[in-house]
Amino acid sequence: MVQTLTVLGLESSCDDTAAAIVRQTEGAQAEILSSIVHGQTELHSAFGGVVPEIAARAHAEKLDVCVVQALEKADMALSDIDAIAVTAGPGLIGGVISGVMCAKGLSAATGLPLIGVNHLAGHALTPRLTDGIAFPYLMLLVSGGHCQYLIAHSSEDFTRLGGTIDDAPGEAFDKTARLLGLLQPGGPSVEAEAKLGDPKRFRFPRPLLDRPGCDLSFSGLKTALMRTRDQIVAEKGGLTRQDRADLCAGFQQAVVDTLAEKTRRAIALYLQQDPDDPVVAVAGGVAANSAIRTVLETVCAEFGAHFTAPPLALCTDNAAMIAYAGLERFRGGASDGLDLMARPRWPLDQSSPAMLGSGKKGAKA
Repeated sequence: MVQTLTVLGLESSCDDTAAAIVRQTEGAQAEILSSIVHGQTELHSAFGGVVPEIAARAHAEKLDVCVVQALEKADMALSDIDAIAVTAGPGLIGGVISGVMCAKGLSAATGLPLIGVNHLAGHALTPRLTDGIAFPYLMLLVSGGHCQYLIAHSSEDFTRLGGTIDDAPGEAFDKTARLLGLLQPGGPSVEAEAKLGDPKRFRFPRPLLDRPGCDLSFSGLKTALMRTRDQIVAEKGGLTRQDRADLCAGFQQAVVDTLAEKTRRAIALYLQQDPDDPVVAVAGGVAANSAIRTVLETVCAEFGAHFTAPPLALCTDNAAMIAYAGLERFRGGASDGLDLMARPRWPLDQSSPAMLGSGKKGAKA
């Protein structure tokens, strides 16, 4: 018998509070019935970044509102839902706890199954939600806090080929924006300035290209930009608008060139799996950057691989991806009890060594 599942998803891992409802009939394309996102940009704008305590409080205040709005937009009641999926990590622990506790309350009150979802799996499975692509595929997950090359074998099985050993690209964009007095979030601000600049004026380093493998590093790139900025200020007494645009353009070009070369290496490793229809996907907030999308599409064409990227609204944090990832887990027979724990750290590939070290709470990435 063909089964249709409808899942309510909750997301609160950073500074977006979200709820969504996704439905899928077995063998058919998934459908997003509603997707509600309440951002917190204004709450954090005065601090130059996300303040965890403020974010957690805002999540607690908005999660039930998001759920009601998602149900109303889908013209549904909780009785029409088959399961509740929630981001259980990784992320800012206060926000993750807010979401998990809300989901537990809904599950306890309704008797609906509870499904904990790895936030990174939500991003990694987004191409299946939007395009229905088949396993295995190569995923570049590039966001504010994470950057990894993953081969997705199934909804529960991922092989990490490489990733950042320090700052993720999104962090580097945010820090660059702060260094240059641009608005947060930094990604869109730096990209907008870069379009006005000359990427050849400042030649910034392309980290780790002199080493084999797919690992990345962006911390030194940010430091190089800061030193160049300081040198210009010392020589001229400040930055002109063109100086700032050129700095942004040079920085972005260094990120683009680095990701292009590392993606070539990752595709070569992925093709060793001999996939029937090679697909390379990108997801995460930084995937909204048009320059990065363009170069990745070019690199994929070099290898004869199909390139796919989600719509921009599904690149940044959202609950539709969490609902879909939970749906895949639930269809496979997985569910969690009310003892589901919020996790600040939760690597997708738990068989590989930690990239950023470990502690009492486990591997960071």
